[in-house]
Amino acid sequence: MALDRCKGCALCVPVCQPGVLEMTTERNAKGYVLPRLLDGCTGCRACADVCPDFVFEVYRFGDVEHEAEHRQEAGR
Repeated sequence: MALDRCKGCALCVPVCQPGVLEMTTERNAKGYVLPRLLDGCTGCRACADVCPDFVFEVYRFGDVEHEAEHRQEAGR
């Protein structure tokens, strides 16, 4: 998460299906409260889709492995 971009809108919290995002009292350098990611993320991207500040970058381990294989094949 790019927490320096977060403005504390909390739009990500209610859309998180597994419920692994919560707002904290912690603040970034701009003074905005920040979300915290708990264990259990499924990589559904709902947080990234709703975030107006592009705070979230979501990866699924299977996707990363597939992408690496694809790059290797393309380089041959």
